[in-house]
Amino acid sequence: MLTTIGLEVHCQLKTKTKIFCGCSLSFGQAPNSFVCPVCLGLPGALPVLNREAFLLALRAVLATHGTVSKRIKFDRKNYFYPDLPKGYQISQFGAPIGQGGVIEIEGDGQPKKVRLNRIHMEEDAGKLMHDQTPDSSVVDLNRAGTPLIEIVTEPDMESSDEAYEYLTDLKAILKTIGVSDCDMEKGHLRCDANVSVRKDAADKLGTRVEIKNLNSFKAVKSAIEYEVARQTEVLEKNEKIAQETRLWDDARSKTFTMRSKEEAHDYRYFPEPDLVPFSVNEAEIDAQKKLIPELPKDKKARYEKEYGLSAYDAKLLTQDAVFSLFFEECVAREKNYKTIANWMLGAVSAYLNERNQSLDETKLTPALLISIISLTLSGKVSLQTAKEKIFPDVIENGRKPEEVMKERGLEQVSDDSALNGWIKEVVGANPKVVDDFKSGKESSAMFLVGQVMKKSQGKANPGKVQELVKKHLKELV
Repeated sequence: MLTTIGLEVHCQLKTKTKIFCGCSLSFGQAPNSFVCPVCLGLPGALPVLNREAFLLALRAVLATHGTVSKRIKFDRKNYFYPDLPKGYQISQFGAPIGQGGVIEIEGDGQPKKVRLNRIHMEEDAGKLMHDQTPDSSVVDLNRAGTPLIEIVTEPDMESSDEAYEYLTDLKAILKTIGVSDCDMEKGHLRCDANVSVRKDAADKLGTRVEIKNLNSFKAVKSAIEYEVARQTEVLEKNEKIAQETRLWDDARSKTFTMRSKEEAHDYRYFPEPDLVPFSVNEAEIDAQKKLIPELPKDKKARYEKEYGLSAYDAKLLTQDAVFSLFFEECVAREKNYKTIANWMLGAVSAYLNERNQSLDETKLTPALLISIISLTLSGKVSLQTAKEKIFPDVIENGRKPEEVMKERGLEQVSDDSALNGWIKEVVGANPKVVDDFKSGKESSAMFLVGQVMKKSQGKANPGKVQELVKKHLKELV
C-alpha cells in the first residue's frame, strides 16, 4: 500500500489587531470583550485590510520560495455555523497572495522537497464551547476576525514522519521570520491532514480523507498513522473508502466520521464586494525580502561547518530563533562550542520543556550560562553539582553562579590531602570491595569512587578521586 499526505496549516499572524478591523488581539480575555460591528458582521459595517497582516503574509510567501500573485483579491466563503456571525468567511480562492513554494525536509533519511500549492489570507471564526453549560453551547467571538494565513501543500508526503518533520521545519521558518509566535496552545497554529492510501503506484491517488481537530504535531503524526491503518484495512477487504472529513479523538487515539467531505463549489465562493482587488509593487516585495533573516536550514548548515556540530544538534539549536540567538551570543564568549550545545540541548531544554517556557521568559543570560560552564571547565565545581545545584538557582533568579557556589559551599575539592582522607575512610569501610579489586576485578574501584563522592556530598573532584582511588588500591596489591 502507498500513502499520500497533504497538509493544510492555519497560522495566526503576529499583529496587534484583527485582519479587517481595529479590535485588539489578546488571548484569554473575557468572552466577547474584543468585538466590534465589523467582526460581529453587523449590517453596514465595512472591512478594511490590516496592512501589517498583509506584509507578514507577503513575507511568509517569500521565505517559502513562493511567487507573489500579480493580482490579489478576497472572496466570500459561504457557510452557516454559530461561530461565523456574517454567515460567510472572508478568504481567498481565485487569487491568493502567494502560489507555489517549497519546504525542504530530510524525509526518510534523504533530502526531499515538499511543494506548496498556495498561501492565502483569511479571517478566523469565533470559538464554540460545548462544556460550559449542560444544555447549550456558547460562543466567544473574540477570535472572529483574527488574521490567518493558510499554507496548503501538494500531496508530496508519504509517511507520518515526513509530515511531522515538515511541520517542525515550517514552524521554525515562521518563527524565525517573525510572522507568528506559533503557540499551538493559544491556537496560533492549527493543522488539517489529507490522507489517502492506494494499492500501488500505477493507481491514481486514493480517496482523500481530511482529518481535523489536530492540536499538536504529535496528534498529527498519530492521526495519520491511525488513518493509514484504517484505510489499508478497508482496501484489503476490497471495500470502498468514503470521501469524508473525520475528527481525531486524542483520548481514544482514533478518528471518527464528522461529515461528508465538501468541495469548493459547496462554499459558493464569489468575490468580496467590499474589498477591491489590488497588486503588489516590487518595492514592497524587496522591502520584505530584506527583513527575512538567515533561515533555519541555512543556519543549520553554518553551525555544522563553523562550530563542528552534528547535523542533529545543529537542527535542534536552529528550530527557535530566540534559542539560536542565545547560542550565538554564548559562542561569542566561549569557544567550547560542543559544551555550550550540550548545556543548551540538555539542562536548559529540559528545564524549559518541564515548565513549558521559552528561554526569554527565564532569568538566564548568555553571560550567566558561560559563567556556569567556566566553573566546570576550571574544575571549581563538578558538572553534576553545576547542573543540579547551581543552574536551577541561576535560571530562576538570575543570580551569579560563583555567588551561588560560595554561598552554598559547593566549590569542588581537588586538594590531594582532603581527597586521600575520604578515600582512606571509604577503603577501610569496604574490605570486600578491596579484595575484589585485588583478585582482578578492576571495575570495583568505581564503586569506591562513588562512595567517596557520596561522603564528600558531591564536592570531590571526580577525575582526581578516580585517579587517587586506583593509585591507593594498587599500593595495597
